[in-house]
Amino acid sequence: MIVFLDFDGVLHPNEVVLYQKRGIVLECDGHSLFEHADTLVEILSPYPQAKIVLSTSWVVALGFDRAKSYLPPDLQNIVIGATWHSGLRDKNWWWSLTRHQQIMRYVSRHRPDQWVAIDDNAEGWPDNQRHRLVHTDEWGGIGQKMAQNDLVEKLALMCVSR
Repeated sequence: MIVFLDFDGVLHPNEVVLYQKRGIVLECDGHSLFEHADTLVEILSPYPQAKIVLSTSWVVALGFDRAKSYLPPDLQNIVIGATWHSGLRDKNWWWSLTRHQQIMRYVSRHRPDQWVAIDDNAEGWPDNQRHRLVHTDEWGGIGQKMAQNDLVEKLALMCVSR
């Protein structure tokens, strides 16, 4: 069971900027980076078979290990990879793909039996794949009850359909 995880718009609002000198900054008042990470830990806790694949631009910008290090340990421990990897030298080409296309490249290589993506960007998701997307609001992310319920439902369905 794979969970493709975006960071911005999922674990915190989608207002993150990487500054050369200041580092990563969440540019909206009243919020903090990874403020909803504990919610995701709680939702995934009944599913010890769940593994995370990072599908976030943080991996492209910071590298896999550094991007992963921002997650709490309970999530870090179940991260098994990313849709971006250092062998993909052409970042411009990568950025031209939709998130769905990036995820499908991973799926076609690794062939997971069950998977779901959590992302605030639904661009390019075909209708026949929408059942695999937990589409979050770019401000509320997985902190919103509707997104939480959607993820819980999709995880439960994956367990039933095995």
